[in-house]
Amino acid sequence: MSDRGDRFDHPLIERYASPEMARLFSPRERHTAWRDLWICLAEAQHELGLPVTRAQIDELRRHRDTFDWERLAHLERELRHDVMAHVHHYGELAPTARPILHLGATSCFVTDNADLMLYRRALRLLERRLAAVLRALGAFAEAWRDQPCLGYTHFQVAQPVTVGKRACLWAQDFVLDLDEAQRVADWLPFRGVKGTTGTQASFLTLAGGDHGKVEALDRRVCAAMGFAKSIPVSGQTYTRKLDWAVHQALSGIAQSASKFAADIRLLSHEGELEEPSESKQIGSSAMAYKKNPMRCERVGSLARYVIEVATTSAHTAAAQWLERTLDDSAVRRIALPESFLAVDGILVLVENVARGLVVYPRVIERKLREQLPFLATEEILMAGVAAGGDRQDLHERVRVHSRAAAHAVKAEGRDNPLLEQIAADPAFAAIRAMLPSLVDARRFTGRAAQQVDAFLRDELAPRLARLPEAGPGADVRV
Repeated sequence: MSDRGDRFDHPLIERYASPEMARLFSPRERHTAWRDLWICLAEAQHELGLPVTRAQIDELRRHRDTFDWERLAHLERELRHDVMAHVHHYGELAPTARPILHLGATSCFVTDNADLMLYRRALRLLERRLAAVLRALGAFAEAWRDQPCLGYTHFQVAQPVTVGKRACLWAQDFVLDLDEAQRVADWLPFRGVKGTTGTQASFLTLAGGDHGKVEALDRRVCAAMGFAKSIPVSGQTYTRKLDWAVHQALSGIAQSASKFAADIRLLSHEGELEEPSESKQIGSSAMAYKKNPMRCERVGSLARYVIEVATTSAHTAAAQWLERTLDDSAVRRIALPESFLAVDGILVLVENVARGLVVYPRVIERKLREQLPFLATEEILMAGVAAGGDRQDLHERVRVHSRAAAHAVKAEGRDNPLLEQIAADPAFAAIRAMLPSLVDARRFTGRAAQQVDAFLRDELAPRLARLPEAGPGADVRV
């Protein structure tokens, strides 16, 4: 009988992250990486004349993908050491290679190097997720490049922008995140072959005191694992500053996503646009009419977790003692994989929202009509002066009319009467016919549409051209 109802299932796996990212941090993927490192180390040792035979390497390769998880659990309970449990199990599968398995290495040869391999693969997956988000936001920005809408500063009405221009603000943050994710993935060094406390003493002994062979061993293992270089010096572990660099990149993505999701939630309240929803989606168990921005709320929730948990890597880097201390181990097993899983889920949601954003132009236009007379007062004032009016007199009249119109809107619930009041004022008779054109929303959006065009051409297109077009996005789960 299944015990699923009697154990904790991690929501990041069950609800949020994609199967692809979850698989990347699975025990099989992690421990297969360990075996690749052992094979690679043996291969390099053989090539440099150390006492490792081709037959032993071949045996390791034959059993690379064979795992007896119950046997491993038994060995770990017995030995109280996860790496040695895997060394013993692999040695049982490949008995002729057992004498040379893990030769000269410390546990961190496999744990640290494998972690760096997984982090880089995960960053590459996030690059693809970010590219998918940017493609969706780019298409949305292009479609709505010149649709005027109210701007908001302090969430108060401000000079109009366009729907497409606002989308470029969201996209620009994700562009910076893409650049940083790529930078960290490209830059990330390997721990390499450094030995117990980073001195490479064990490998120097195996190499008969030949320093050149030890350096070559380090280079060969790094290259075979796809890394351009190893960190120049290490203790038993690579410096945990590397984890902080990775975590900062993840936190940055979370920050951008949270800002995007919060903006959608605000605009949803204003009725200007909203996230997609399925035809049978329920917004509330009690209030049947509701369509809540559940996807964006989930983005904000997950992003909050990533931003906060990233500080664990800062504390870990700060708390390392001399060549290493084991108080980094437990938190790293949790904080970094969970952050990758959470950011993966966040970007799946953001792509889904960006691809399905629903815009309500009539609501946007109505809100513009309500506010534009106030926003256009400077244009009206300047036109009146140009037609021969006294600037100070016209200014005072505009001020009085504006106060009266604001009272009518706020206290009486009326439509904005400001334009009618100004049109009826004899002091503005010379420009009465011009008034409708002075409150055309496109007079106030400046170069917003042209900025959209330039951003899509100069910022998005070159980056996306370097990344393959992905297939359909991962499913959004409850």
